[in-house]
Amino acid sequence: MKSKNQLVELPLFVEKQVTLVLKREDLLHPFISGNKYRKLKYNIVDAKENRHTTILTFGGAFSNHIAATAYAAKENGLHSIGIIRGEELQNFLMENETLQKANNDGMRFKFISRSHYRRKEEVEFLEDLKKEFGDFYLIPEGGTNDLAIKGCEEIITDLDKQFDIVCSSVGTGGTVSGLINSSFEHQKILGFSSLKGDFLKKEIEGFSNNSRWNLILDYHFGGYAKITSELVQFINYFKKQTNIPLDPIYTGKMIFGLYDMVQRNTFAPRTKILAIHTGGLQGIPGMNSVLKKKKLPLLDI
Repeated sequence: MKSKNQLVELPLFVEKQVTLVLKREDLLHPFISGNKYRKLKYNIVDAKENRHTTILTFGGAFSNHIAATAYAAKENGLHSIGIIRGEELQNFLMENETLQKANNDGMRFKFISRSHYRRKEEVEFLEDLKKEFGDFYLIPEGGTNDLAIKGCEEIITDLDKQFDIVCSSVGTGGTVSGLINSSFEHQKILGFSSLKGDFLKKEIEGFSNNSRWNLILDYHFGGYAKITSELVQFINYFKKQTNIPLDPIYTGKMIFGLYDMVQRNTFAPRTKILAIHTGGLQGIPGMNSVLKKKKLPLLDI
């Protein structure tokens, strides 16, 4: 499968004379969608070249990265281990579609407390995991490392040279760093953070090779995995108008932000914007279960 560029036809963009095109990276693979496909591509190659048989990584309850890693490992004849944030989740495995899918794809889980999870980058903690599981190929939470960025640098192609601005959601900074590195000199990269705070700027600065970018901090909706009725209603409106589904953690927040910025005349008339759809649609049922408990509107599936 291939991603494709799809024009977003909404009245606001016509009125403001702004062109918005969505690069449908969510269509790259039926189970390893969007930026997860890009991030895992060279990590899987490296693991196999170095004769590793097991991949170990980290993630939360509805992690796109956990689901994608489990399938990618299975597809490439590798074993996978997921270190999952939240001990309580082991009691609700059958109620969690993301973890159930990863389990069906052969991933073994270790559920740990949030305090232990915060030690995921400590050498001593990783050594303890090797004592427990044996040798493994480590991929960090969210999949961001140098090889992941190499994969994300392939998102922008020569066909995208026509665009003035390229946008992406930001979780760990890997995808937007790849876009920054492979962008054309006339292009500005906008990263829409899904997390509170500007600490990701340092991460992006460490991975990127130029300064033609800006981190947008106004559309996180309270922080990672936080969602409001307003965001749900916008995502459902967008799908009804364009027939394009958006995930509520990343791409949905970015498109909401872009829509608001266009409404506020942030972009000059005739500006051409390319926004990257990074996938993550597998997490919608899990988010709906959370929304239902909170008696909030549900996302259309």
